[in-house]
Amino acid sequence: MQIRFRVKRLNKDLSDPRQMAKAYGDRAKQIRRRLDILGQAACLADVPTGPPDHRHQLGGNRNGQLSVTIKDNWRIVFVPDHDPVPCLPDGGLDTGQVTAVEIIEIVDYHGN
Repeated sequence: MQIRFRVKRLNKDLSDPRQMAKAYGDRAKQIRRRLDILGQAACLADVPTGPPDHRHQLGGNRNGQLSVTIKDNWRIVFVPDHDPVPCLPDGGLDTGQVTAVEIIEIVDYHGN
């Protein structure tokens, strides 16, 4: 899958291993693994929904966003990078057609 970053700072922090370690500390190794899985997948459907990646769609004020688990409550949050976003007849996301994502942030949105 193609990966794009919403802001330049994310691109900088996630493109260089040293910068990633500086920015994310002990989470850097897991972040790299998850980015590798996203990058190697042909489409979003190829990204596992079970542990340790646990790809899932978000709801509420994050409707339309997805995430993969990094460690504990930390997530890589992203959106499909398609216009229009591929949808199933029932309106749900067609993960088999999502071949590009835009990383929004790396965050603990659970507030812990």
